Amino acid sequence: MNCVGTAVVASVVGTHFFNAQAADKPLTLAEAQRLAVARSRQLHAQDLSIIASREMAIAAGQLPDPVLKLGIDNLPVNGPDRGSLTSDFMTMRRIGIMQEFTRGDKRRLRAERYDRAADKSLAEKAVVIAAIQRDTAIAWLARLYAERMAAVIAEQALQARLEIEAAEGSYRAGRGSQADIFAARSVLAMVDDRNSDMQRKVRSAKTMLARWSGDVAELPLAEPPRMDGVRLDSTALDASLVHHPQIEALSRQAEMAEADVKLADANKKSDWTLELSYQQRGPAYSNMLSIGLSLPFQWDQKNRQERELSARLATAEQAKAERDDALRAHIAETRVMMEEWQNGLERIARYERELIPFAMERTQASLGAYRGGKSSLTDLLSARRNEIELRLQTLQLQADTARLWAQLNFLIPDDGAGRLATHSAHQDMP
Repeated sequence: MNCVGTAVVASVVGTHFFNAQAADKPLTLAEAQRLAVARSRQLHAQDLSIIASREMAIAAGQLPDPVLKLGIDNLPVNGPDRGSLTSDFMTMRRIGIMQEFTRGDKRRLRAERYDRAADKSLAEKAVVIAAIQRDTAIAWLARLYAERMAAVIAEQALQARLEIEAAEGSYRAGRGSQADIFAARSVLAMVDDRNSDMQRKVRSAKTMLARWSGDVAELPLAEPPRMDGVRLDSTALDASLVHHPQIEALSRQAEMAEADVKLADANKKSDWTLELSYQQRGPAYSNMLSIGLSLPFQWDQKNRQERELSARLATAEQAKAERDDALRAHIAETRVMMEEWQNGLERIARYERELIPFAMERTQASLGAYRGGKSSLTDLLSARRNEIELRLQTLQLQADTARLWAQLNFLIPDDGAGRLATHSAHQDMP
């Protein structure tokens, strides 16, 4: 079995082993990402691209294949010797071999060009890994917060049913009105509708997670990792993002263009071809040996070789300009995401520190007033609705901030060590 087949078998066996282990415990974000990387066929395709370029680099460094030449020279076509291979002294049966001797620097540059292509494929593989880790994290977090929102809505539905019972009991006791009953039932209908929509979102989130991690997407989720820090240093984004996989891929593209420039410059020097042939004549004549040397005559370099070199130079400058522009765009986009992420952490802290406690106190106060006959059920329902809405808003804000965290933290592939950069907002994401 070749190395590619062995790698595929090892990946399949490893995947089944991972599934057997994962079935016994909740699915963590790191496990989901590792499985997504292991299952990726796109990464396998990138590996094959790297192998192809490495193999071509070896082939490009070799001399061209020799050419076997067979022929008959000076065969009579009329007269008494017509068609004879031995009667005329000029008639010869010829066998020869021709070899082009490509200059060593050209062969080295051709091999180098394919090596740069392999490096580019390797960088593109890192782009794929980062995208898989990022998209898996986004899917995992989307399911996590969809389920948490569904739990809050289910709690709200339970409270709405209890409020209907309380309204009906108050009405029978002569302390309430039918309007309170209808208001409570209306709230329950709206909660049921919201719950239906949220269950759809949970199913969609599981489907997206299964797209990356497979059947384990149905497992319960573990607690999320800390999201108060990312592996990027906000104070040195320019230096950090130079190693962004997409920038690395563009850098390798620029190196390929530079290799093409060197090769075009080397093509200004001609290669020579050596030909050796043996001619056999009739038995009355001597056999002959011929040696020939061929060298292309570059009579119009300014319109051929020089033009090709100019085109390669322009392409190399284009590749560098595209890389520099992409780096600037990534830096700007990342700064915006960093600011939004930090702002999200600040807002989450404010919701948990101030807004939700205030809403809970209002609900308790309304409940006490309702039980004491000092306020209506409508006031209590309003207070509870406000508390539930704030809790859902907090979860939505956490989900949005977690998505930003995933986009930032997996701009560059995680090596599995789980290290965070020194940058931290000093806030814990629930």
